[in-house]
Formats: sequence, structure tokens, C-alpha cells
Amino acid sequence: MRDSKSLFEAACRRIPGGVNSPVRAFRGVGGDPFFVAYGKGARIWDVDGRSYLDFLGSWGSLILGHAAPSVVAAVTEAAARGTSYGAPTGLEVEMAEAITAAYPSIELVRLVSSGTEAAMSAIRLARGATGRPLLVKFDGCYHGHADSLLVKAGSGGATFSIPDSAGVPEPLAHLTLTAPFNDLDAVRAIFRERGREIAAVIVEPVAGNMGVVPPRPGFLEGLRKLTLAHDTVLIFDEVITGFRVAYGGAQELYGVRADLTCLGKVIGGGLPVGAYGGSRRLMSHVAPLGSVYQAGTLSGNPLAVAAGLATLAQLRDRDVYKRLDALGGELERGLRNAAEQAHVPMTVNRVGSMLTAFFCGGPVTDYASARRSDTKRYARYFHAMLERGVFLAPSQFEAAFVSLAHTDADIALAAGAAAQALAAA
Repeated sequence: MRDSKSLFEAACRRIPGGVNSPVRAFRGVGGDPFFVAYGKGARIWDVDGRSYLDFLGSWGSLILGHAAPSVVAAVTEAAARGTSYGAPTGLEVEMAEAITAAYPSIELVRLVSSGTEAAMSAIRLARGATGRPLLVKFDGCYHGHADSLLVKAGSGGATFSIPDSAGVPEPLAHLTLTAPFNDLDAVRAIFRERGREIAAVIVEPVAGNMGVVPPRPGFLEGLRKLTLAHDTVLIFDEVITGFRVAYGGAQELYGVRADLTCLGKVIGGGLPVGAYGGSRRLMSHVAPLGSVYQAGTLSGNPLAVAAGLATLAQLRDRDVYKRLDALGGELERGLRNAAEQAHVPMTVNRVGSMLTAFFCGGPVTDYASARRSDTKRYARYFHAMLERGVFLAPSQFEAAFVSLAHTDADIALAAGAAAQALAAA
């Protein structure tokens, strides 16, 4: 078997940047990525024989840990029957029933193959149902790489956006308006000016892609009230939070219902999957019932759905979320104590089993405050943790995830490693 160095060199000759998703290239922390050989429980092993306690968990997908026996068995059984049919299966119906039972706001749901596809489709549906062109999103919230979503605030702040990627035409970017996360006044200002043109507001109810940033009290409720007043579709992107922060996601945790919900990650048990759903009235605009077209050859793939159903089966006991919250709390306390002992400015934001340690003084409530973080120090910390056998996200602006495979001893090990790493970094 080739080692990580030779694999990365070979990958760079055939894959852009040597990776199939940019953050895997370690550009945010420096150095070259290691290549994974296998994972089991809370750990992964690289092709060089090193073991790491994993707090990335396939970016939050593996809430049961790596190679969970029930998931492996479900996928194995499904694969023995066939990997894809291009025709409906009973498993798709079971998944739709599980999702709609967990989310009262979802009466009809459509399975897709990724979170990006779910968000893209939900936005198209909102525009088709309302006949309006504009979308409101929030700085630092990531909803996939569809053209309408790769924008950032420009010189005009929340009323003008510019492309955040080459290949996105400016006229398309101008259809997306941006506001600071947790700033309800900024959203009100946008609606006062252009409310009649706004099809949808899309938001991560708990931001996870600028690092973990919880909603301020009243923020989600304010968005709900504002969108209802303007007949605008409220989209919650729960690709990360769905079945992660509660069985019914952030909508259960905060008591606010969205019009459309995007799901992914956990509902695939580590396999590629996405979903979007909402009221029967809205979802009836989707083909073949309505004129909003969306399709996918591998949508509802039997392997992904089998893995997701096996995962959800273990999450229906709500006590598992108490366990996840307890483990997350232990890790948060360990990181805070380590930072205090090392006299390192650090703000730890946590919601249940997802958290981020920002290398800056607090509070961190939006993308602007998150960007005050010392990214160079985080890079040194990341590598110091890696040397001590703990794998974190290779970027300051991402989340760490605790799984049900982690133990109290794992959390204590990570906290001890953090104390050493912070002293060294």
C-alpha cells in the first residue's frame, strides 16, 4: 500500500489540488493531508499506520461513529440485492415516513443525492411557488456550491452581492441578498426595500460553516414572523443540524417551524444523500405534481437510504441526545480549561454535540466576529493535536462533532491533548 505522501503526489497529478473537496487539501492549516485506510468507532487509521481520535466524523455525518455494525449490516444486505435501480423502492417510502414523523413542518419530502442539491432545489421551488426572483442568505452560512449561493456582501452591504467564485455571473449573484447572521434589523431593512421581490430566506438555524454560531434568542422567531408577513418562504438548511441537535433537528430544539427544510449528512449514515421537504401545498409545485422540475438518477439510492434508516433507528430513543449533549459539554469544559491554563484567548461555541473553539475573545455571534480568530494559531493547534492523535477539522471555520461512539475516556484524552497542544502552539 502506498503511503500518504506518494498518494498525495499521485492525486495531484490527476485530481485538482489532489482532493475531491477543497478543505481536504489542508490549505487552511498548511501541510499535506493524510490518506485514510479505515475507520472504526471513534477512530480512523491512515495508510501510514497512525491512529487518530476523530472529531470530524465525515463532517458530522457519522453520529454513530465509523463502521457502526447496524449500518454496515444494512448496507451489506441492501447491496446484495442491487446497488441502484432507477425505479422506486420500499426503503424510500420508509425514509419519507421517518422524516415526516420527525418534522411536523414536512408533509411531503423529496430525496436527492447531496445537501447542495437539496438547497438548490428548495430555492428553485420557493422561486417557482412565489413567482419572485430574490433570495436572502446570511454571511458565513454555507448551503452548497450552487451558483445562487456562492455570493458575499459587496460594497453595498446587505443590498448588493458579488460573486464569491469565478464562473458565477454577476447578474445571477445580484439575485441573492446577504445580511449578517443574527442581525434581524438588517433583514428587516432588506424587506422594507425589496420585500415584494423576495422568494425565500435561507438560513442555517445553527450556523456550522463559519464555525458553530448559535442563533440569538428571538432571531429565528423574528425570521419566521417577517417571512410570514411578506408571504416569503423560510428555508431552514438543516443538512448539519437535522437529527444531530435533536431528533427533530433545530426546529424541535428551538420551536420554530420552517416552510421548507433541507436535510443531509445524518440521514445517509455516511453515504451520499440529501432531502428537501415542506408543506403539501408547497411541495405540490414539484414535478411530476407541478411545474418546478427536479430529478436525479441516484435519488433515493437504496444503499444510502438503508444506511440512513439504520442510523435513525438508533436515534429514536431521545436519551441518546442527552448522552451526546453530555459528551459535548465535557469536551467544551475541557477546551475552556485548557485555554485558560495556557492563557490563550478562546471562545467555545456549542450546541449539543457540535462545537467550535474560536481562537479569539468572545463573543462570536456572526461571520465578522468569527473572522477575528487567529487562524495561524489554529493551524499550529491543529497540527499539534494531530501529532497527539486527535483529528479536527482542517479549518478554523468548521465544527467539531461528537458521536455516540466516543467515550468519556476519549473526551478526557482529547482535553489532555488540547492542554498540551495549546501550550505548544
